[in-house]
Amino acid sequence: MLLLTGEYESTVDEKGRVFVTNKLRSQIDCDKHGSSFYLTVGPNGVLSLYPEKYFQQIALAESPGTVAPDESVVFERMNFAMASKVELDRQGRLLISEKIRKRANLQNNLTLLGVRDHIELWNVQDWEKYVADHSAQFQQQTMQARQAVLQKQSKEI
Repeated sequence: MLLLTGEYESTVDEKGRVFVTNKLRSQIDCDKHGSSFYLTVGPNGVLSLYPEKYFQQIALAESPGTVAPDESVVFERMNFAMASKVELDRQGRLLISEKIRKRANLQNNLTLLGVRDHIELWNVQDWEKYVADHSAQFQQQTMQARQAVLQKQSKEI
């Protein structure tokens, strides 16, 4: 199971490279998930970095039966065209092309997030706004999840 967590500050250097902290990289089992990554624009235009083998499993999974054929074509075309296989250099830096940085509207100061099965790259200001806008919702969901766990535990006793 892949479980990436945490938020880490980083910057885009003059060559378009972003340092991916060892605290994130060490959470990935290279034997199980691969040593390369796929960089893609994910939901809401957020740049996402998936470990190689995990991305391949997702990308090659069959589409749900409820998707219309024309929607499936759009998804496949966009998903594969906008994904690129990338590798970190020896210092743990990821080169992001100017085209991708513009498409994702990335600035120089970033927050890298471990989000279960992938790493998201956010502009610092955008991430802070997202946290502020969704904090109350998150707190409510956390309380509900905790209550569900406690109810399940009490039934097992």
